[in-house]
Amino acid sequence: MSGIKQWLTPEWPAPANIHAATTLRVGGVSCGVYSSLNPAMHVGDDTDLVKQNRQIIKDLLGLPGDPVWLDQIHSNRAVQAVTTEPLQQADASYTAESGIVCAVMTADCLPLLICSTDGSQVAAIHGGWRGLLTGVIGNTVSAMQDSDLLVWLGPAIGPGCFEVGAEVRDAFLEKSAAFLSAFKQQSNGKWLADIYQLARIDLGMLGIDKVYGGGFCTGTEHDRFYSYRRDKQTGRMATLIWRA
Repeated sequence: MSGIKQWLTPEWPAPANIHAATTLRVGGVSCGVYSSLNPAMHVGDDTDLVKQNRQIIKDLLGLPGDPVWLDQIHSNRAVQAVTTEPLQQADASYTAESGIVCAVMTADCLPLLICSTDGSQVAAIHGGWRGLLTGVIGNTVSAMQDSDLLVWLGPAIGPGCFEVGAEVRDAFLEKSAAFLSAFKQQSNGKWLADIYQLARIDLGMLGIDKVYGGGFCTGTEHDRFYSYRRDKQTGRMATLIWRA
């Protein structure tokens, strides 16, 4: 795989002790629909191959330890990143400890990374529309107890591909009319939702304006990203953050 990029590095003004990445789908050992760097145990891939992929990711990124994976359930629950068995059911984790790797897995949903501007805390969020609607970002920010934060929006489904029903738009507008700009009507009665915009609006309402990233589309960039909406049976990207 020499010369082929296997992960994205966030472009954001994070402190020097903050390290973060999103893995791409290349450079692993999984086959077929999971080709090739799939770290997800829950999608039907061969367990031994997934374990190898996780070790590849750990080695590639020079992780200080195994990532703290979550049992993601499209909730608004944010938990402290601690290694447990079974995995914690949550869609965000945070830590102030060095060497602890917060991690989420996505394949169209929005991964968000957060760090405090002084480098003292980090968090990773799995932002599907249900989690965004019910406050997973706000719950994570509240748990961090820091008002000076940087946020990076990782690869998610783009605004030209994310079709939702009127009930999704209505639910967001019930929460706030500010979300109106994140939806574009289609001729078939459906709506195109901009998940990046949904997150930016939510962050703005939380008083967070140092927001970076976005602009990817997992649905159209087949060579780099897994996409559940596009392929149904597929792998996941891992988005990780830790502090030295």
